[in-house]
Parts: sequence; structure tokens; C-alpha cells
Amino acid sequence: MKSFHCRCLGSLLPLLLLVLPACQRPEEPPQPADLVPKERMITLLTDLHVLEARLENSRLSPDSSRALYLSQHKLLLQKQQVTDSAFQRSYRYYSIHGKDLDNIYKVVIDTLKARENRLEPSKTGMLSPPPPIPQRNQ
Repeated sequence: MKSFHCRCLGSLLPLLLLVLPACQRPEEPPQPADLVPKERMITLLTDLHVLEARLENSRLSPDSSRALYLSQHKLLLQKQQVTDSAFQRSYRYYSIHGKDLDNIYKVVIDTLKARENRLEPSKTGMLSPPPPIPQRNQ
């Protein structure tokens, strides 16, 4: 009889250890005191993605590109009067609240597309082929 209880307990214990943590609801992290507002976060992320794109298209070495990115990233944060730690905490907070980050990135994407569309006419004007040279009749 004793071995039966040991076997039952031995087979139920791992099952209980797997099920019990799933029953606990994770606590939602509190909002950081220095949370960057969504509008400012949109501006920062838009500018950071433009910066990344510029550096990816540059002919700098990876080390130089990374150093330039870090210095420009720091300048962008200073311009918006946001500390790096506040930016990181805010990004983490918005990413935990996935719907918030999705909404932020929808606006970031729309902003980048609008910027691209504003540049399109100038791009096509610069890249259009030269007019044909008139030929003389001989």
C-alpha cells in the first residue's frame, strides 16, 4: 500500500509542479515615472529609423557606422530631452503592452511613408533621362 501512494505521489508531483505556475497571474509592471509620451516616442523612433537607414546606405565600416549611430542616437535623445534610460524603460513598457507598441509603430510607418512620398517627386525629377538630342537632317 505504501508503494502505491509513493507511485501516485511520484507521478502527480511533476504534473502539479507544471500546472501551479500556470495558475498564477503575472503582475503587470507599473508605468515608469519617466515614461516618454507616445507622441514623443513616435518622433524618436521615426528619427532613429531614418538614422539607421542613412547609416546602412553609407559606405562606412561597421565599426564607424556603429560609433556614428551611437553618437547620433545620443544627440536625438538630448534634442527631445529624454534620457537613454527613460527611453529604454519606456520602450520596454510599451513593448509589454503590445497593443500600445503596435499603435506607435503604425504611426511611425505612416510618418516614414509620408516622408518618402514627399521626396518622390524630387527623386523622379533628378533621375529622369536627359531630353533627346535633336538630329540634323543631312
